[in-house]
Amino acid sequence: MKKKILSVLLMLALITSMTVGCTTESKLSGDSGEEKTTEKKEGPYKFAFLPNTQNNTFQSSMNDKFSELAKEAGYEYTCLDPDYDLNTQLSQMSDVANQKFDAVFVIPVDSAGIRQGLQEIKDAGIPILNVDTAVIEDDRDLVETIIGTNAYQAGQLVGEQMVEDYPDGAKIAILDFPSNESCVDRVNGFLDGLGDSKDKFEIVAQQDGKAALDESMPIAEDIIQANADLDAFFCINDPSALGAAAAIKAANKKGEIGVYSIDASPDGKEALVDGTFTCVAAQVPLGIAESAFEKAVDLLNGKTIDKEIWLDSHLVTIEEAEETAGQWQ
Repeated sequence: MKKKILSVLLMLALITSMTVGCTTESKLSGDSGEEKTTEKKEGPYKFAFLPNTQNNTFQSSMNDKFSELAKEAGYEYTCLDPDYDLNTQLSQMSDVANQKFDAVFVIPVDSAGIRQGLQEIKDAGIPILNVDTAVIEDDRDLVETIIGTNAYQAGQLVGEQMVEDYPDGAKIAILDFPSNESCVDRVNGFLDGLGDSKDKFEIVAQQDGKAALDESMPIAEDIIQANADLDAFFCINDPSALGAAAAIKAANKKGEIGVYSIDASPDGKEALVDGTFTCVAAQVPLGIAESAFEKAVDLLNGKTIDKEIWLDSHLVTIEEAEETAGQWQ
């Protein structure tokens, strides 16, 4: 009799154990169809920054700001540099997905090429804040927000200034960077900024300067040689514009060919002050880092954040460049 009772009790315990196990699995898989909510996480937090490079003061200034803010808050912080190599960035994203970070800030090497890495991080339950350069539309479901300078606005401001400087039109060349979504927006904004005067401007060349001085300089040299009456370059960032400026100097045409840029980096501000640049619109990497850090904390505290946050650009005056020499904004 005792053996029979013991057998029944063991059977009931086994059934209960199986029931609890199935219930837990159902909750984890989300099969109930109920709306999911993100639980509030308590700090201190662990953040990672995955830029496209650190070989540029724009990204390195963001890293410095993230590091400063993390130190002030008592958070752990890591920055990984892929040096513009997509495969390296994908490998770094995979590593981050396995290291239990609380949030990750990402600048894609290739806006259309990092879905695999984004998916790995998303699957690990780590929120992604896409900063500066936006991922493509098809991948935006994998990021919590996009935070950057209004790249279109920056380009538009430069285009409008070029119309003021050349009211009768001009022959211009564009050094772009088509693999970068933000740089595409800058070019589109610039072209729209020419407005009703667009037909007065002849684009004699549009080539990929890869956002780098050493890549842009020989391209600009070839453009100048092929177009003796070139009036101006529009370049998508300061390193590319400095390459164009170096080509202009080598051709003994400084002051004859205008250089229009976007960044307002320390080097760009110096070039504006000494007359190497004609015009430069500001990017705001420090503002982006501050906003992204704040929004990551808000998100982890259970707050709702906007899906897109675009910070205003502006044309930098010589006075502002002098007052903020050596600094980003």
